[in-house]
Amino acid sequence: MSNSYKLLVLPGDGIGPEVMKEVIKVAKSIGELSKVKFEIEEDDIGGSAYDRYGTPLSDETLEKAKNSHAVLLGAVGGEKWDNLDFSLKPEQGLLRIRKELDLFANLRPALCFESMVDASSLKPDLVSGLDILIVRELTGGIYFGEPRGIEDKGNGNRVGINTQSYSTEEVRRVARIAFELASKRGNRVTSCEKSNVMESGILWREEVSHVHENEYSNVELSHMYADNCAMQLVRNPKQFDVIVTDNLFGDILSDEAAMLTGSLGMLPSASLGAVDSNNFRKSLYEPVHGSAPDIAGKGIANPIASILSFAMCLKYSFNMYKESDLINKAVNNVLASGFKTADLIGDDNKNLSTVEMGGQILNQIKEDF
Repeated sequence: MSNSYKLLVLPGDGIGPEVMKEVIKVAKSIGELSKVKFEIEEDDIGGSAYDRYGTPLSDETLEKAKNSHAVLLGAVGGEKWDNLDFSLKPEQGLLRIRKELDLFANLRPALCFESMVDASSLKPDLVSGLDILIVRELTGGIYFGEPRGIEDKGNGNRVGINTQSYSTEEVRRVARIAFELASKRGNRVTSCEKSNVMESGILWREEVSHVHENEYSNVELSHMYADNCAMQLVRNPKQFDVIVTDNLFGDILSDEAAMLTGSLGMLPSASLGAVDSNNFRKSLYEPVHGSAPDIAGKGIANPIASILSFAMCLKYSFNMYKESDLINKAVNNVLASGFKTADLIGDDNKNLSTVEMGGQILNQIKEDF
């Protein structure tokens, strides 16, 4: 393990700056406790970047991201920038950094802490102990395929076009990550597509099977249509270990799985690229929740998803498993004590502000280290 890592922090918009302040405190504390130096540099992305640079992601910021060991992101977007041209909207900054860093695998855990079981929309016995990991292909598929656009056919008739397209290597590389992660968990992968109606789905199934047969035959593989997976997630979610799927279906299924855990404010994510010559992956970590402009500046945002995203960073980028587990344990202990933020179900007399929740978690980390 190295003793120095470069972190680029992009707080972004809305509640992003508020929750990222708590992440930086945790990062500095983990660094001091583990005698690891995190060289933290901050910059802008999304609407804040447009206000500062005239673009949702400047070339200079992108270059900093490429030269960092990992990127931590808060959130992008807000009504302030709704009337911008599509190419300048805050979300384009996020799409660009994912594409330019070639972050092709999005990891979305759906983990239900015991203290959050009653907050789920499902019965407690269905979500107690839930631990699913969805691996979503992130840089291909219908969001990036060509041709795309809106064609005017005349006489008031228009046609919207988006193309679903995948190549052998795009499928195989995300499948490898899913199998590798499953081998360290429950050793089961469920691959989801729509091969019954889509040629890209046929290719997906065949290529995932190829990787399984030739590289990971020790991992159990099953195939499932994406619509059936959506149904099974609310019927019997604990049947799954790792789910691997394409960009569109992954976007939908990961949000569905997220709500099984009780709150979007609890959910982290990681976006990973290939391993480089120095044995590092390009990587970006961000909470699942959005910029929540309606509560921005009120000091009540839940920082847990961002803190857990940093825990994923420690695990997947720096192999600091002990420290990653320590953060997860600290969050669980704080929640088990009844403390909560306004978005969580529980005793409102134990509501904490963003800073107070971050402080409780930080104190727990120091106590448990």
